[in-house]
Amino acid sequence: MSAPLFTRLYPYLLVFIIGAVWGGTFSLVKIATSQGAHPIGLSFWQAFGGGVFLWLFCAVRGKLPPLNKTALQRYIIIGILGSIVPGTLYFYSASHVPAGILAVTTTVVPLLTYGFSLLLRIDTCQPKRALGIVIGFVAILLLLAPGATLPSQGNTVWLLLALLAGVFYTFENLYIDQFIPQDTDMVALLTGSLLVASLGLLPLSLAQGAWVSLQLPFGHVEWAMLGMALASCIAYTLFLMLIKLAGAVFASLSTYVITVAGIFWGMVIFDETHSLWAWAAFVLLLIGMALVTPREKPTEEQASP
Repeated sequence: MSAPLFTRLYPYLLVFIIGAVWGGTFSLVKIATSQGAHPIGLSFWQAFGGGVFLWLFCAVRGKLPPLNKTALQRYIIIGILGSIVPGTLYFYSASHVPAGILAVTTTVVPLLTYGFSLLLRIDTCQPKRALGIVIGFVAILLLLAPGATLPSQGNTVWLLLALLAGVFYTFENLYIDQFIPQDTDMVALLTGSLLVASLGLLPLSLAQGAWVSLQLPFGHVEWAMLGMALASCIAYTLFLMLIKLAGAVFASLSTYVITVAGIFWGMVIFDETHSLWAWAAFVLLLIGMALVTPREKPTEEQASP
């Protein structure tokens, strides 16, 4: 394989790996919450476990996360937008929403990323991409229709919480795309962000009586949390790298694979089935994402005045 061809395919390979790894976490979350683990406690262990794994990796390669003022500000912002708030929202929703439907909610991220990019004038309006936003909105209405995707109408609020998590992931994508320098060590950035997030979640979990104790020998909860931490730190690191490599909109397209993998694992592990309305919403969301194609970064000649 020639170098230029590999260079072109590399971003798409990252998209596939990110989606395949991250898609399995929805079922792991559901396993843990179904065994009674508190969402805030799970958020702590996912952030802390992932942070420790990555810190060890940074230590081995001799590049620990910096602790200057600018770095700490970045850790706090990414920790809040990418871990503390959306992670907790997803974990609260997991015990009320099928794992496959949770995976489907991630498809709002690329649509929202483009929508907010327009509002912030980061991107330009194009009819095809705007149509993708409209189609995605229709798909969300189908997901929220009573009896369409959830066992009972009372679970709609939990689905809304999962969708709200996507809003925070969108803000994180845009922040990284616009405010993190291209040459930033993304592994160190994520390591610091996860550890800072865990510091924020620790007192909250203790105050709320949400602490999840680790028991030996490991049971379903402990193995699920270990899997969540490993999968998240691997996929998250690759995702941050992809944002700087190909832009926030392109990176968010990894939700294609995340959604398919999440639905697949939900069907295999929990024997989940979905209504025709749910499948229709899923297809519409895929169409919407396909229309919201990645923007091409300008070359040096195009960028020069």
